[in-house]
Amino acid sequence: MIIFGTKGYLYQLAILTLVCGQCGNPSAHTLRKRVTKFTLFFVPLFPVSTKYATQCTFCGAEQKVTREQAEQLRAQATAGGPGGQQPYGQPQQPYRS
Repeated sequence: MIIFGTKGYLYQLAILTLVCGQCGNPSAHTLRKRVTKFTLFFVPLFPVSTKYATQCTFCGAEQKVTREQAEQLRAQATAGGPGGQQPYGQPQQPYRS
């Protein structure tokens, strides 16, 4: 018997101050990376998919961003650019898909 499946990981990369496209408020946005990994016997082996998104902390709206956009936003946060704070890299609680 072979046991296999997937497991999701959610990483918070940075917190930025941006104007929300949904509510129009200048508020903090979290830049997040979701990685889904293939598991064999409950051991994560390799990533199957990686997705990036920003989420408004005011209204909760989430917007998908490309990898390039995520890297630019993270560089902006690292450099202490407009509204940027120190980046994060520790995973949050795993999410279930």
